[in-house]
Amino acid sequence: MVKNMKKINFKEDWPESWKYSYPYDLLEVYGVKNLTGYAHAYANRFKHTLGLIQKVAKPGAKILDIAAAQGNFSLSLAELEYEVTWNDLRKELIDYVKLKWESGIVHYAPGNIFDLKFDTQFDVVLIAEVIEHVAHPDDFLKNIAQMLKPGGYIVLSTPNGQYFKNRLPRFSDCPDPSQYEVIQFKPNSDGHIFLLHLDEIEQLSHQAGLVVKETRLVTNPLTNGHIKLHHLLKLLPKSWVETCEKLTCSMPLAVKCKLHTTTIALLTQSKSSNEICG
Repeated sequence: MVKNMKKINFKEDWPESWKYSYPYDLLEVYGVKNLTGYAHAYANRFKHTLGLIQKVAKPGAKILDIAAAQGNFSLSLAELEYEVTWNDLRKELIDYVKLKWESGIVHYAPGNIFDLKFDTQFDVVLIAEVIEHVAHPDDFLKNIAQMLKPGGYIVLSTPNGQYFKNRLPRFSDCPDPSQYEVIQFKPNSDGHIFLLHLDEIEQLSHQAGLVVKETRLVTNPLTNGHIKLHHLLKLLPKSWVETCEKLTCSMPLAVKCKLHTTTIALLTQSKSSNEICG
């Protein structure tokens, strides 16, 4: 079990990026009782993401967490005895993450991942809710693939573009993604540019010399509190919400694509890529 990370208390003299991050931590990691769809959805995504990493990497493996923000995945993975490298554009968040640190190895590599050069390759690269903020997800994935050790994995989570409430375009429907460069890398859903469909994830992976080993479509409208179902979240036992989630996750793929808000994918190098690396 992952321990609760160190609790910190809000201070008025914090940098703005810290003040922005703290309300999310109250919902995501500190056990503040909140029955919002956001809290349920985050917990569900967190569980599946860590589960995929633990499925393919043993403790001690080197993990790069890209655009890691307040470091909740980084710190949790460190407590699970992985060697983690935290990355984000906002260098000032390093001290915020350090305040919450309890145990384990965490290195810090702030900056634009397109520009950074690492002395080592990684067993796993985590890109959680990142690719939808990038104007060129094709180039982004190709760049990330070069950071993997032979036989390494990418764990990717992103909003599901096929969800019935989605109104954003597919990446493949945009003839000139460079027009979005001025708005990329913004945090939170305000910075979403494209929402990828399953076939696009397959295509982008193939272009990057990767294959999709596993895909999970998770978090239904009840779990996420959509279409006014957040009212039910305040009334239903957690076990009922989890049972409903399991039920929709067992449905045929065409139904799951419409009912679930989040895609979590496990990518690895194709055989041809491994031969080149070897």
